[in-house]
Amino acid sequence: MDKARLIKTAAENLGRHDEDGGLSPEEIERVLDAVFGTVERPGAIAQALRSGQTVSVGSFGSFRSDDGTPVFRPGTALSEFLQGQVR
Repeated sequence: MDKARLIKTAAENLGRHDEDGGLSPEEIERVLDAVFGTVERPGAIAQALRSGQTVSVGSFGSFRSDDGTPVFRPGTALSEFLQGQVR
């Protein structure tokens, strides 16, 4: 899934912007850029990792830096979902 499809899917999951207050695709893109970064500017996760912090995203998982190499550890909920244990 590329960034454009991720934005479209997230917008669909949130509902229509004009009907129930969901976010527009443009707003979702701004949030993704702020969290994950762009070529021009690092996002919040990259900045935290560079400063030695671990970033935990609820039951999704956590990111950390291991001697400058980014490491992702999936959370229990994500692992169970991917293994078909929950729907």
